[in-house]
Amino acid sequence: MSALTWAVAAVVTDRSGRVLLCRQSGGGRRWALPGGRLRRDESPAAAARREIRAETGWEVDLVDLVGLYRLGDPAAPPPPAGRCGALPDVLVHVFRARVAADAPAGAPAGGCQLDWHPPGTLPEALTPTTRAAVADALAGRSGVLRETTPGGDDGPAGAAAPPGQRAGGGLGTLR
Repeated sequence: MSALTWAVAAVVTDRSGRVLLCRQSGGGRRWALPGGRLRRDESPAAAARREIRAETGWEVDLVDLVGLYRLGDPAAPPPPAGRCGALPDVLVHVFRARVAADAPAGAPAGGCQLDWHPPGTLPEALTPTTRAAVADALAGRSGVLRETTPGGDDGPAGAAAPPGQRAGGGLGTLR
């Protein structure tokens, strides 16, 4: 049995609309949204602000919740009632956020290469989760629910969105 891992991330934009992405050190890594895990007794919003500040140095204002993105393994046998599935089993709260100032408030944590990207020229090497969450955020979607799979399978997913809003296909790995 694996425990559900609760995580947060945000589509952070600056005043010109560029998106902040992070690539972990080590060759060949894909770009991802800044974020991390929740601490015990911490709200998702507080965790998002803390993790983004620690990872990037930027203070952010959270605008709203884009959606919940669950990363699970569809090949794993169904878990017994009341138990989580096989690893990985991650539920990510993805927020829409804006930088609170014109410059970072502090130094970013080591191990993350940061870069701002115009929405129309995002890098090809994005995690599938990042690609879908950025698309959802920039399209103004909120309340998106997505089932994700490791390995980048973008096949049909149990996605849902509020009436009048469209959620796209499935997602791949979180990082």
